[in-house]
Amino acid sequence: MDEAPPGGLRGFRRLASSKAEMEAEELRKDTGAEGATPIAACAERRRAHVAGTLRTVTLRPRGGAPALEAELYDGSDVVNLVWLGRRRIPGIEPGRRLTAEGLVSLQDGRKVIFNPRYELRGST
Repeated sequence: MDEAPPGGLRGFRRLASSKAEMEAEELRKDTGAEGATPIAACAERRRAHVAGTLRTVTLRPRGGAPALEAELYDGSDVVNLVWLGRRRIPGIEPGRRLTAEGLVSLQDGRKVIFNPRYELRGST
């Protein structure tokens, strides 16, 4: 009986994985390479340096003032980045990779960073 080649099971799992699972795995690898904290490990009331891909960008007023909100996904979890008083920021668009830093808070059970420092990376 022939033995499966080393890594054969891993290759099969990769083929059987969904596209979303493979993209999440790739994002987690990239996040680790950039020295960022996985979003799933970010704690409330702690500063965090995160990296990932913007999934959505929306303009949502907060208290009568404009606020640009972007959902950042790193393969482990999501965090909402909110820029208060902004209607648009060049380069902040769905599919864009970026790193962000700021104080993590919780709003309605979701992680949020208000007015984060950020650095745009290449698009996905």
